[in-house]
Amino acid sequence: MVTHTSDLSYSLSYSHTVDWSPYLAGAGIGVLSWIVFAVVDQPIGITTALSQLSAGAAIPFLGSDAVSANSYWAGNPFVLDYGVIFLAGTLLGAFASALLSRRFHIETIPSVWRERFGPSVAKRLSAAFLGGILTMFGARLAGGCTSGHGISGGLQLALSSWVFLAVMFPVGIATAHLTFQRQA
Repeated sequence: MVTHTSDLSYSLSYSHTVDWSPYLAGAGIGVLSWIVFAVVDQPIGITTALSQLSAGAAIPFLGSDAVSANSYWAGNPFVLDYGVIFLAGTLLGAFASALLSRRFHIETIPSVWRERFGPSVAKRLSAAFLGGILTMFGARLAGGCTSGHGISGGLQLALSSWVFLAVMFPVGIATAHLTFQRQA
């Protein structure tokens, strides 16, 4: 059953639920990382696959010669490899998990955003888009995203990944505090 409310929030109802333990899920990600290293000899990560897909999406507009001549896309050419399959699997797995746990919903304006910044859909989507651009730029500048550095790099005891983790958590907490602090 699908329900709809006026704030563009959708939810599905099911007769069973699955409550994912964060410890079990974390252990599963660790085991998945070991399996990926054993089978494809690659770390898990998302942003490289997104870069590869963006190269493929640019080809119809810019032409394959222009994309190949671009120094960034030359290092991240469009190929359907393990990374792209992992990206698709991550999206499908997240969707399946949300359905199984009965937590699937599309929400344009989360309540915590509405309380702090108001009900403007344009403001929310603009902030999300800008945040996504900054996050992707930072991840590519750092040579990896939170899964690439935080999981794969951390498991390999890479110093750069441990520095990333040591910086990411306090900055994330400070950003959340500044962004969503209660106004007096």
